[in-house]
Amino acid sequence: MKNIKDYNIEMLKKELENLGEKPFRAEQIFKWLYEEKIKSFDEMTNISLALREKLKENYTICNFNIIKKQESKDGTIKYLFDVLDGNAIETVLMRYHHGNSICVSSQIGCKMGCKFCASTGIKFIRNLSSGEIVEQIIKVEQDTGERISNVVFMGIGEPLDNYENTVNAIRIINNPKGLNIGARHISISTSGLVPKIHKLAGENIQCTLSISLHATNNKKRSSMMPVNETYPIEELLQACKDYIEKTNRRISFEYALAKDNNDNLEDAKELVKLLHGMICHVNLIPINKIENGQFDKSSNENIMKFRDYLNDHGIVATIRRELGSDIDAACRST
Repeated sequence: MKNIKDYNIEMLKKELENLGEKPFRAEQIFKWLYEEKIKSFDEMTNISLALREKLKENYTICNFNIIKKQESKDGTIKYLFDVLDGNAIETVLMRYHHGNSICVSSQIGCKMGCKFCASTGIKFIRNLSSGEIVEQIIKVEQDTGERISNVVFMGIGEPLDNYENTVNAIRIINNPKGLNIGARHISISTSGLVPKIHKLAGENIQCTLSISLHATNNKKRSSMMPVNETYPIEELLQACKDYIEKTNRRISFEYALAKDNNDNLEDAKELVKLLHGMICHVNLIPINKIENGQFDKSSNENIMKFRDYLNDHGIVATIRRELGSDIDAACRST
């Protein structure tokens, strides 16, 4: 049967019409699913028994099980969820002074093969559905009793490789009758799928686009990210410029600093040249060593120098705060 959480509110209205029901029932169902966070149709007490029976006959309500939960000394929590088909995904809750952020997965496994990413060793199995993406947020809110205020699509998988489900999940997350999380509090990270960046620009979603750049020339980037062989830096940056022009939204460039690879002053100079004139922000990430990985974390001195050079030359740059490193929940990729 179909997962009812896979439908945004407009899609659900059409589903209900097909069942001979009034479209306004979709708003009632959304309230139960995303405000009350119920786990069964029987809990929808202001909906007729006849409609509840129709819903039970045609749909399921996705309710993940927690397989494992690890809590860091800094308050970060890493969840391993059973997605109810024999597979599992990871989701990370990060607590900041400005609110709770959640890092969601978009696929079971990943195809991208980035050399510094822990997901590289996880075989791709399938895309997550929209409802399975949204359920990660619901389950964490249920477990902690705390509201999520920011969502980042930076977990396992490439969100734009699961384009339709990712965009539909964002519509559910953003909808005031859904999870009601503002679009500007939602960030999508991509390794650089150029056609999907162009497509996203036309969606009229005011979320933040984060580009995993990580290098300033094609040779170096290809050695870190195989996707660069298909969509080299020149094509990627043109797509970013087109995105900015169409949306008037600032792009965030993720740059993981690896020792003796992409963290020297020459790289910083090249990065300034590449991004000159763009409305952007650079998020510097102290890379974390992964098992059998070829890259090591840059020194704190080099990270600081890199940041300062960018800021001194007109590129706004910050260093990502590391959370959950003691439970292997810190960023190893973007």
